[in-house]
Amino acid sequence: MTNTTHAPLTTPGEIAQWPMLKIVYRTDKEAIAKLLPPGIDAGETPNVNLTVYNLPVNCEPEYGVLITVNANYQGQSGEYAIGYGIDQEAAIHISVMMNGQPKFPATTEYYRLGPDVTARCHHQGYTFLEFKGLVGEEDPINGDPERFEWWTKYSRQVGGGEGYDFPPHVVKVHGKYGPGYRLAVTGKLTLLESPWDPIATLLPLREQISSHLWWPEYRSREVTLAGELDPKAFWPFVDTIGGSRWPGQLGAPPKK
Repeated sequence: MTNTTHAPLTTPGEIAQWPMLKIVYRTDKEAIAKLLPPGIDAGETPNVNLTVYNLPVNCEPEYGVLITVNANYQGQSGEYAIGYGIDQEAAIHISVMMNGQPKFPATTEYYRLGPDVTARCHHQGYTFLEFKGLVGEEDPINGDPERFEWWTKYSRQVGGGEGYDFPPHVVKVHGKYGPGYRLAVTGKLTLLESPWDPIATLLPLREQISSHLWWPEYRSREVTLAGELDPKAFWPFVDTIGGSRWPGQLGAPPKK
């Protein structure tokens, strides 16, 4: 018999209990492998995981989108973060410098009106992601979710050249959650071409697997250095687009 929980109750205007919109789709394993630096391997299932959210950060709402791919490091399965597109500039540079968290500026529209759920993500004048859906029935999570996410932290040599002031390391983010509350959402994900956020071309959508609204129960989150990557093998991955882990050249978007 399934235990039914109660949906979170909030006062009007409260942002602390906004649900995350979680979307999972399947892409090509080869596409994921091309984006992963040597030492981090594509996961067994070639999934892309999208999280659209509104969370209180610095005591104000932060709208954002997180893009990850299934990946393994040192035998531990998890997710490699391609990028966090957020609308708070103050949180971008400190996150990248301190932990290697790949944040970049983006704007997100995300809301629910009755049964309708809508999300759109924009960067540099391009809309690169859209979702429209309808809320369905409760879809409880069994057990207590545990999540591993991988970031990379490094600092290029001052003055240029193929060197580092801090060589590339893997950062492990280990999160523990309670089941929280989750609702199924029936909807359609659309990926749009963008030279700044090339998710449609570099991680093409082959099959949409799931979409949910999830109110997580946060228990713990630990961010630690997990190991060093080969500096020479990592060098082709040092240039990225706008702070994300999309490949670029001196921070510029690739030419079409």
